[in-house]
Amino acid sequence: MKLMFIGADHEVTGSCHYLECGTTKLLVDCGMEQGVNVYENADLPVSCADIDYVLLTHAHIDHAGLIPLIYAKGFRGKIVTTIATGDLCKIMLKDSAHIQEMEAEWKNRKARRAGLPEVPPLYTVNDAAGAIEHLEVYEYDEKTELNGDITIRFTNAGHLLGSASIEVWCTEGEITKKIVFSGDIGSKNKPLIRDPEYIKEADYVVMESTYGNRKHERRKDYTGELSQIIQETFDRGGNVVIPAFAVGRTQELLYFLRKIKLDHMVHGHDGYEVYVDSPLAVEATHVFKQNLIRCYAEETRQLVACGINPIEFPGLKLSVTSEESVAINFDPKPKVIISASGMCDAGRIRHHLKHNLWRKECTIVFAGFQAIATLGRSLVDGASSVKLFGESIDVVAQIKTLQGISGHADVDGLLEWIRAFEKRPELTFVVHGEDTVTTEFAERLTREEKIPAVAPFSGSVFDLAAGQWLTVTEGIPVEKEKEGRKRADGVFARLVAACDRLRRVIFNNEGGANKDLAKFTEQIHALCDKWDR
Repeated sequence: MKLMFIGADHEVTGSCHYLECGTTKLLVDCGMEQGVNVYENADLPVSCADIDYVLLTHAHIDHAGLIPLIYAKGFRGKIVTTIATGDLCKIMLKDSAHIQEMEAEWKNRKARRAGLPEVPPLYTVNDAAGAIEHLEVYEYDEKTELNGDITIRFTNAGHLLGSASIEVWCTEGEITKKIVFSGDIGSKNKPLIRDPEYIKEADYVVMESTYGNRKHERRKDYTGELSQIIQETFDRGGNVVIPAFAVGRTQELLYFLRKIKLDHMVHGHDGYEVYVDSPLAVEATHVFKQNLIRCYAEETRQLVACGINPIEFPGLKLSVTSEESVAINFDPKPKVIISASGMCDAGRIRHHLKHNLWRKECTIVFAGFQAIATLGRSLVDGASSVKLFGESIDVVAQIKTLQGISGHADVDGLLEWIRAFEKRPELTFVVHGEDTVTTEFAERLTREEKIPAVAPFSGSVFDLAAGQWLTVTEGIPVEKEKEGRKRADGVFARLVAACDRLRRVIFNNEGGANKDLAKFTEQIHALCDKWDR
């Protein structure tokens, strides 16, 4: 009964935990890192083909973004999550794969001109589509036995549509231990989605700590603050550009903008337009509409009951095609542009920044966490110029941050969540926070809350049954490598993973009909004859 820490340990993104119980091997989340990878992540201790389940807390790419990669490496188990998260994954994973393919193609055009070797995408749209076929979804609060080793239940985490903390009952022999994975814990009183719900008991807790040393500013009048920014920017003749995560933050902003429009809070610019320039955000908005009753907060449900769509209003323009996106910046009228990605590290937002950052009349508004070494973080930290598409752009536009509008609970919210456990967990593992934050928060839990807590590094392994560490690692700083070498190694790694999967398939066919086994053997020999060098 082992728990191994893989990703988002002393880091904010790339969440991944490996759990082995009886004969069952599973991952809780399988996320992509965003921004700079500070520490090396340990490799999975088994091949991807050996993983039986991925339990998914929510659909954000830093929790789900590498699922297509493990599929490409042989994973054929079940991806178990909530209904809304399943709906979002169907669009988000394909979108992420499309970005991977487009970025690889852009790099390869440059490589061909320079006579350099080409690089493959991290994964393809076909990999994402294959992974999606393995989704298995459940309602909140539905206790489900996956097999004799593992029973699970999803509890609303209040972070994103469909987000969940996951209760996992792990049974090995006569020993059962309950582990709670917090996922990302949301703030209270957010628009649209319900507040996080609390869990009362666990033997062990794996807990996020994104804002483990900070309090959000208690500004509740986001419509007032945002309307003032829009008013001042439009009066100067500029655009308001908002980098926003396509799923969650974009829909919250639409909620605020609907109220600003309804209450006529911006004067002298009647009929101004709001563009959502992200195909993913457009699709995600449709998913939000489909999950109205299941996931929405009470106030929002009342609007829906009255026939009011809380995220639609006159002047809202949904941009899907590239041509529609390009046309936005050739329209001289002041406007609001919401575009992904939220940290400005990919997607159409980079084009809008290129067209608006150098204009003193414009305003760039950040409404979410910016990871270290992302373009968004550079702008928030006061960069005077940035590089976009090989061109240096002066930062002359106003840079604003909507303080307190966060999908993550602050330190008070995190403490409220962990205090809800009526019986103190034997040990709490603090993850998903910047390097010093995880350590500080773990020390605070231990010292002030009397909750034993540690902040493990990637590669550490804990025996849940015995209650002791099997391996304790220290953080290994990442050594910079050329991206092409990483990707090339990745292609060969997929071949090795395919070999692992073949071996597993062979043993699964033990006892089959001799005729079928003989045919299978001939096919393997034929493949070897073709490639044996």
